[in-house]
Amino acid sequence: MAEQAGIKIFSFAGKMKVLHLSWMAFFITFAVWFNHAPLLSVIADSLGLSSSEIKTLLLLNVALTIPARVIIGMLTDRYGPRLVYALLLAICSIPCFMFAVASSFEQAALSRFLLGFIGAGFVIGIRMVSEWFPANELGTAEGIYGGWGNFGSAAAAMLLPSLALFFGGEDGWRYAVAITGILSLVFSVIWYFNVTDTPQGSTYFKPRSSGAMLVTSRNDFFLLILMKLPMYGALALLTWKLSPNGVSLLSEQSAVLVYLGLCLLFIAELIQTYKVNIKVFQTTIPAAQQYKFKQVAVLNVLYFATFGSELAVISMLPLFFAETFALDMVFAAMLASTYAFMNLMSRPGGGWLSDKFGRKKTLLILTAGLAVGYFAMSLISASWPLALAVVTAMLCSFFVQAGEGAVFAAVPLIKRSLTGQIAGMTGAYGNVGAVVYLTVLTFVPYSQFFLVIAVTAVIGFVALLFMEEPKGSMTEVHEDGTVELISVS
Repeated sequence: MAEQAGIKIFSFAGKMKVLHLSWMAFFITFAVWFNHAPLLSVIADSLGLSSSEIKTLLLLNVALTIPARVIIGMLTDRYGPRLVYALLLAICSIPCFMFAVASSFEQAALSRFLLGFIGAGFVIGIRMVSEWFPANELGTAEGIYGGWGNFGSAAAAMLLPSLALFFGGEDGWRYAVAITGILSLVFSVIWYFNVTDTPQGSTYFKPRSSGAMLVTSRNDFFLLILMKLPMYGALALLTWKLSPNGVSLLSEQSAVLVYLGLCLLFIAELIQTYKVNIKVFQTTIPAAQQYKFKQVAVLNVLYFATFGSELAVISMLPLFFAETFALDMVFAAMLASTYAFMNLMSRPGGGWLSDKFGRKKTLLILTAGLAVGYFAMSLISASWPLALAVVTAMLCSFFVQAGEGAVFAAVPLIKRSLTGQIAGMTGAYGNVGAVVYLTVLTFVPYSQFFLVIAVTAVIGFVALLFMEEPKGSMTEVHEDGTVELISVS
């Protein structure tokens, strides 16, 4: 499959070297981001955490990634993936070490909140891979990047409990977590000295303006503003959960200040977005330079249901198996890792199917399978054979992760110079989904939690009907004014 697409998996030269180093960087970010999930019960005992506090940590872990992916997307488009990925890996090792030495819920909560920033690493690699691979190989390449990198969470689930047991004692989990931080710090150096932003002789296109996403029509401007609202809504939802209405990590006054801050930030972003895009209200952008933001909006909704559900499910699945089937937590974590294990083939498979059969058709089929898969998971109970429950979770995860691969097979084909920002916004919607789903989980039993995800997948299917299949070429303009056409089919 990969060989026919011109992708030589066992090569470590040229574009393949960049692809391998990219998924390794992403792998490490995911291992760090979810290094707590398989150790939750041990961490809870060590720090004396309640069930409510544990669920709060899960929410905090994905919260900051919402704005982080947007910010990192802008920085990537502006400064290039080589520098931005290196800095992210190095800087985010600090909160990882903070979590390893935490002695209270407050310290653990702060470090998990800050660690949400490392989840933005995914966006950087999307831009890097899109620079090195042509359109007819891009879905497969992005799928390999996303799928093999995403496997970091499964690797953490499989290896970190054993590492904790190897070190032993009450602090075994701390050493296991710290090792992931060391990996992140070391790889930041390896990454920086072994990659370049583009192949030799290629141009790294940057957006004309920074500080907000560019659109090319008035209608797209208003749609962009509309699509920003759920991101602020998710942060407001998280604030509510941390207020006295939830776990009381924030006081009522602090929560009000956060709400006010979010409102002011939205107004500031609205003004900045208008300044960057004022041209669409003054003149008509040449047709050749336009792109349709509705493509981004549809992919946002789909990533809400796919990656959003994956983030939520890999966070709670060990507890789900342990409680439903009365299993030891270490064994339950091993079983739960099979959900993320599917990433190795599913996400590349979704990208390859998109390259082979078209972006829209592939997404329609995978989204339908996603809805059916989560409906099946909502039926799992203690009366089920354990093996059947695990197989059901794995089949569901195939559609989830293949859907993610298909989404990001389309993202780089919208507007090259904005790929980081588009990937950032779409990626942020995955975290919006995670916050929404994990909040739902605090109110409903597991069966209804899975059913809610199935319903949102149906909504994603309907949204997908408005997407247009990428075809022809996208236009980018060099600094000297010359035009370059980049094939998207």
